Amino acid sequence: QMNANDCHDPPKYWTIHGLWPDRAEDCNRTWHFNVTEIKDLMSDMRHYWPDVLHSSLNRTQFWKHEWDKHGTCAATLEALNSQKKYFGKALELYQHVDLNGCLLKAGIKPGSSYYKMTAIKEALTSFYGVTPKIQCLPPEEGEKAQTIGQIEFCFTKELQLINCTAPKGESNPMQAHLKLGTEELSVCSDTLPTYYPPEVQ
Repeated sequence: QMNANDCHDPPKYWTIHGLWPDRAEDCNRTWHFNVTEIKDLMSDMRHYWPDVLHSSLNRTQFWKHEWDKHGTCAATLEALNSQKKYFGKALELYQHVDLNGCLLKAGIKPGSSYYKMTAIKEALTSFYGVTPKIQCLPPEEGEKAQTIGQIEFCFTKELQLINCTAPKGESNPMQAHLKLGTEELSVCSDTLPTYYPPEVQ
């Protein structure tokens, strides 16, 4: 919607947004992104971690942003202490979690009917044994349904799945929102009907 000319054939599957350390310190802002370090990962990166907002000429812009903002902080962990390890491990975790397969197995498919958010949460929790954080686009004016926008999984420093809980001092989870371009995602409401669109209209 935001970059109609650039967003060609958006993928019909869940892709990666990023791998973000919580409460990170010691970020090395002088460690610049170098795409040649991840050349072995390129076909997987283009497939599972595409930049849907910029045309193919600037395809590395999104990865550079994720490395500069999050990768340089995550690199304090030995398992993530190079660009190849950071991007490679994120791809590995994506495959391990297999959100696309999990939702399909639970019978939750993109479509025009609505889901109950509690049913989606229960399906994910029973499959993974942990509670992810599901974020939605709130209903637009005159609409009654929220739209699933992002599903966040949380990991320990050993990269084992754990429950996602609101960060300390954040009593209201609704404050835990992030801006995605001009749209705003926030923690989904349990009571609103939920739209899981086959494609964004």
